[in-house]
Amino acid sequence: MVTELSAVRIDKWLWAARFFKTRSLATDAVDGGRVQVNGLRVKPAKDVKIGDRVELSIGDLHWELVVEGLSEKRGPAPEARKLYAETEASQARRAKQLDERHLRVEPAADIHGRPTKRDRRSMDRWRGG
Repeated sequence: MVTELSAVRIDKWLWAARFFKTRSLATDAVDGGRVQVNGLRVKPAKDVKIGDRVELSIGDLHWELVVEGLSEKRGPAPEARKLYAETEASQARRAKQLDERHLRVEPAADIHGRPTKRDRRSMDRWRGG
């Protein structure tokens, strides 16, 4: 899967490395400024080379990667994992974010379905109606 390419478009590389399900999602992320190569905001046609640093934000997770392989084709996940190496600082930050997400309480966790007639009457009294 890792071929002898000298450079690959950033949107193709992100798709081949399985950070995005489709190439158009990868292109939208690059256009939206959520991807930086070597500290600079880039366009989807920007070529990445081995050794480039890629910073990527997906949702509330932030990745810092070093390009270790190039591919224009999407393959199995174990092969895609060989295309990059995540920095240790990035791994620690992501692990901390995931732990915090697990500890956070969902605001709507106490709400179960529609209000009952009793709940509606209680809300009406509270509103003064």
